[in-house]
Amino acid sequence: MAGRRTQAVSTALRFGNLFDALPAATREEHVDVLLQRPGARLERIVSTGQTTPPGSWLDQEPTEWVVLLSGGARLRFAEEDADRILRPGDHVLIPSGVRHRVTWTDPDTSTVWLALHIEAPETGGEPVRPRSESGGGS
Repeated sequence: MAGRRTQAVSTALRFGNLFDALPAATREEHVDVLLQRPGARLERIVSTGQTTPPGSWLDQEPTEWVVLLSGGARLRFAEEDADRILRPGDHVLIPSGVRHRVTWTDPDTSTVWLALHIEAPETGGEPVRPRSESGGGS
């Protein structure tokens, strides 16, 4: 019976590396959908100097959580006077309807992002805190 379970689990696993097979620089950003489920979509985005066209704003319906994995970028939010500089490891949660734009991505190296689009309604409340190593709550 254990053999069956192992086989069932292994057929559901998908392995990959976010930095493998990075596309060559093109005029357009490259977007790979890594996971799609009801209410959520996870994308790898590779930018090489692309920006939001001048005068345009992104105003997305789903909430978007973005993390910058490599390269560099700058974001501007319509309600702010200055760009936000993003370096590898930086992340931002952009609520639905918040107007923003990408003002710069590094043209000399691949800027790799992960973007999680969340269409489900937000529940609010306190953020989930990690459990302690002993297994108890915080």
